[in-house]
Amino acid sequence: MGDNNKPKKNLVQRFQRWVVAAIGVGALTFLGGSIWAGFDQMKEQIYGFTWWLAVPIILLTLLNYFLRFLKWHYLIGRLGANMPFWEDAWNFTAGLAMVISPGKAGEVLKPYVVRVRTGTPMARTIPALVTERLTDGISLMMLAGISVTTYAGDKVHYLTIPAILIAGGLAVLASKRVSLTVLGWMGKLPLMGRIVHKLEEMYLAMRVCVAPVPLLITVAMSFVAWAAECLGYYLVFQGLGVDAPMDICIFLYAFATIAGGAMPGGLGVSEGALAAGSLALIPALGEAEAVAAMLLVRIATLWLGVGLGAIALFKVSSSLGGLALPNEEDNGEAPTEATPA
Repeated sequence: MGDNNKPKKNLVQRFQRWVVAAIGVGALTFLGGSIWAGFDQMKEQIYGFTWWLAVPIILLTLLNYFLRFLKWHYLIGRLGANMPFWEDAWNFTAGLAMVISPGKAGEVLKPYVVRVRTGTPMARTIPALVTERLTDGISLMMLAGISVTTYAGDKVHYLTIPAILIAGGLAVLASKRVSLTVLGWMGKLPLMGRIVHKLEEMYLAMRVCVAPVPLLITVAMSFVAWAAECLGYYLVFQGLGVDAPMDICIFLYAFATIAGGAMPGGLGVSEGALAAGSLALIPALGEAEAVAAMLLVRIATLWLGVGLGAIALFKVSSSLGGLALPNEEDNGEAPTEATPA
């Protein structure tokens, strides 16, 4: 009983620790890249950047955020959560800061705020969060697959396994009888009986999100959103005076984003994939140019989102009188750990 009376951890305070850790990792990545490429050479590349191109690069990033917000708002609307448009826009933007949380668990903030404001159970809206990630993954694999065929068609088969897994998962979701039967068996297992009704509610909500028409709409929105950031990466190279092929830029950015998906903000992994991949695929590219391009695009995408998200997080927290982390005792809602990576 004493455990239930313990104060919940404030999400803003937790975020402050996460952002310090993320900045630390980012600084170490920058230091490592600087040592590898040569600090003076990389500084020269950044000083020589065509800075007016920062405007379209940032606008492309904002287009990515806007389309992904429309996708989120569309999905929770289909699930019956009538969140006001602009209030949900602040909610989504606050969620951008949560990509740096361990396992991205902090992204449960979005369905949590929806529940607080509309009363819609988190078990019904967490599938919208899962669908967000699923459609992002599908669109990024499509971008990587389409672009890689132009210069390395023999490598397309590397995308086969994740594509089969996604298709298999959608096939299982499509069969209501099979899925509910499996959940019924799970309900007979020790400790599973008390949560199986929540899993059933999440499954039924997931079916709404990945029905053919909404799946087609959300994948199309994700495709355009992530293509915009890929174009931004191409413009970064143009600003550095590097004639990087568009198809290679699309592949590199899509692949690096997928590769870093399991890490908070992709920190370390995405940076390494962008720097090493560009050196391997772009002719006559130097280490300093590769690291400078990686640094600039990550500032214009990841860190811009974290900065905007931090502002929105404080606004959302203030409007709700503080944000506590949801947990198992939170009116029977799903625990934070249930959030997808």
